[in-house]
Amino acid sequence: MRKLILDTDIGSDIDDAVCLAYLLARPDCDLLAITTVSGEPEQRAMMASAQCVAAGRSVPIVAGVAAPLLVEPRQPKAPQSQMLDRWPHERNFAQGQAIEFLRSTIRANPGEVTLLAIGPLTNIALLFKTDPGVIGLLKEFVIMGGDFRMPPPPNWKGTLWEWNIYCDPHAASIVFNSGVPMRAVGIEVTSQVVMPANEVRERFKPHALLHPVLDFAEVWFRDSHGGITFHDPLAAVAIFEPDVCGFVRGVSSVDLNEGSDHARTHWRDGAAGHHQAAKTVNPALFFERYFCAFGG
Repeated sequence: MRKLILDTDIGSDIDDAVCLAYLLARPDCDLLAITTVSGEPEQRAMMASAQCVAAGRSVPIVAGVAAPLLVEPRQPKAPQSQMLDRWPHERNFAQGQAIEFLRSTIRANPGEVTLLAIGPLTNIALLFKTDPGVIGLLKEFVIMGGDFRMPPPPNWKGTLWEWNIYCDPHAASIVFNSGVPMRAVGIEVTSQVVMPANEVRERFKPHALLHPVLDFAEVWFRDSHGGITFHDPLAAVAIFEPDVCGFVRGVSSVDLNEGSDHARTHWRDGAAGHHQAAKTVNPALFFERYFCAFGG
């Protein structure tokens, strides 16, 4: 059994719900807790609760920090929560306790917890600043976030930023510079695992754990999204199925020199580095392993 804590901004992009369903489906995943982050964290907690109830699982859920550290909120709402009335869920969650809850849970399980962060890193930055000692007590710290194409692609004229980093770049900078050993799955890799909406409906329908996700996904599809990119699920699957992605070792950082609107991740290869970044993915193998968790 792998003890795992999920920190998530479920309710914005649909991939968080897809990721949570995978974790709930795995019998070898001991989901110790879920914390939510970003605008309307209580609504996000209700969505996580709906999935846990549908799975018949009792998982502690704590609503985390709503606003980023310094920038204006970039995702103030959780639009997929409009489907909550279709699914039983808890409605009352502890306020202002997510950081202490994370801290106490990790300290109660020294060396055993995988912390998986798939949203803006606000909660995690506050945790590491509040109690730096928890960094050394983690078994593993994994994020979906960043863009690690270094140097940038030829003729690239944009900025290499990714949504989770962009939503709270100052929190990301704190986490990346904290000294925590980290495995990161960036957007340049996750963008290779995509499924169109019709195939999502067909593949999800046979599996009861994915039924609430399908309801949430219809909101996502109505907002002109023609499918799902499995950003967050790839980070989760890579924890349990290490052959799905190839990682390289080095050091990553967040560049704030051009201002928070242009914050981007930097990567420097190095065998002695304490960070790892995904560089390759086998999409067919990923989808095979993802759906195997639900019975095929």
